[in-house]
Amino acid sequence: MQSKAMILFFIVMGVACQQAPKADKAAVTEAQAVKSPENGHPRHLDTSASILYWIGTKPTGEHKGTFHFKDGQLFVKDSTLTGGEFTIDITSLTNLDLANQPDMKKKLEEELRGENFFDAANFPVARFQITEVSRYQPSGKEEVMLKDATHMIKGNLTLKNTTKNITFPARITISNEKINAEADFNIDRTQWGMTYRADKSLQDKLINSIVNIHFEILAK
Repeated sequence: MQSKAMILFFIVMGVACQQAPKADKAAVTEAQAVKSPENGHPRHLDTSASILYWIGTKPTGEHKGTFHFKDGQLFVKDSTLTGGEFTIDITSLTNLDLANQPDMKKKLEEELRGENFFDAANFPVARFQITEVSRYQPSGKEEVMLKDATHMIKGNLTLKNTTKNITFPARITISNEKINAEADFNIDRTQWGMTYRADKSLQDKLINSIVNIHFEILAK
């Protein structure tokens, strides 16, 4: 009987400790100066072929969804990425895992667009501006989880009325006609003032403060 109770305990703990997906943790600092790319040629974001995925977790599971990009551009000089910026349409927030439960899907989307989270009515867009680009050089102290990472990207991320500089690895390929970029990292939403249900004492009402971001972009 005691053995069964212990097994049940560990099962419950496993469910209660739902964590964000394993990914590189974005380093967060104060906003940095944005430098204008010198003589860089702009490549414009293909918004129809670019997407930003998000995953949020809670004690009982997780929810997945997307944002669409509104516009953006990357700058290239001599086949080297020198800068860029993107605008994310917060009003485009969509849930992907509740398609079979339309009422729950609508409720979640409205809650996330509401003032406790993104407050899309007052802040309909988010912005990311690159402040520094460097080649990723593997080392024993700085291994990253993103497979075949090529660059380290630093940039100012503005959500609502807060701007922070984040650093994350990315996989970027550049040709004469296009740029493909992909990244997968975790950030702490409370850094941008979204503290709703982030207190761990809330137990089953807790919403993990760590959110997974995965974007795939194409610029031509």
